[in-house]
Amino acid sequence: MKTTHLQGLIAAPFTPFDANGQLDCSRIPEYYSFLKRNKVTGAFINGSTGEGVSLTLEEKKAVAQAWADCSNHDADFKVMVFLGGTCLNDCIDLAKHAYEIGLYAVSLTAPFYFKPANVEMLSQACIMVGESVPNMPLYYYHIPVLTGVNIPMFDLIQALDGQLDNFAGVKYTHEDFMDFQSCMSYKDGKYDMLWGRDENMLSALVLGAKGAVGSTFNYAAPLYHDLIAAFENNNLTKARELQQKSINMIRLLGKYGGISVGKSYMKVTGLNLGDFRLPVKNMTASQFEAFQKDVQSLDFKSFKSN
Repeated sequence: MKTTHLQGLIAAPFTPFDANGQLDCSRIPEYYSFLKRNKVTGAFINGSTGEGVSLTLEEKKAVAQAWADCSNHDADFKVMVFLGGTCLNDCIDLAKHAYEIGLYAVSLTAPFYFKPANVEMLSQACIMVGESVPNMPLYYYHIPVLTGVNIPMFDLIQALDGQLDNFAGVKYTHEDFMDFQSCMSYKDGKYDMLWGRDENMLSALVLGAKGAVGSTFNYAAPLYHDLIAAFENNNLTKARELQQKSINMIRLLGKYGGISVGKSYMKVTGLNLGDFRLPVKNMTASQFEAFQKDVQSLDFKSFKSN
């Protein structure tokens, strides 16, 4: 299979829940239109931001179906579904479902309870899942801060090269730039390397990254479009200033509780997607008021998604 190198901003969407914490797929068509309006080129669904590990198997399929229903007509918008990793048979089930409903690609992370002991065992897991959908691109999702599996991706790419024809590349959510560059350079850029750390995108652009997957692209896509444009125009001073704006925005996630704060940013843009499920902590009403003041101090309205 010829590997397509994706470009631009690929959002990692939040999963919409209603006031009772139940899945609300009726919001997804509006969400798709919102991302398209902000020139986002795809969606990485059911991942960390999308609380995929907190969804049941049937809920994951329902989310995937909803995205397929509203975006399959759009060749310029690629939807990739995260399968999980802990139960490989469930991953195969979800991968086959994603293929049947016409999504673009699937993504697998390392099993994070019984962890692979070495790159050989990790590659075997990837091959087992990838071979179940031979005509569909499979990306490995490297996020060692959550999986606890920090095998170099350069080793994994070498292990899979020639062994899994539909292995397309890596969603790289880590800070090892040496490893990332080695992957980018392997066999003249054979594999698609999607950057996954919004707060240091500029450094990845320097190394040649063309595509990125991120949660903050949901609510601050214009900021990153401007950052990429500044870099491509060799205006590094402006690019650094825009990256700092991104960092300042992301710091509020840490201040107000972590990943769930992203849904609060979405509320500020006008898209209420509910709260995060336990065990993730959500803001109180008083915290949200304080958060809104901090957001205003960022001049968020000048670069937020609309």
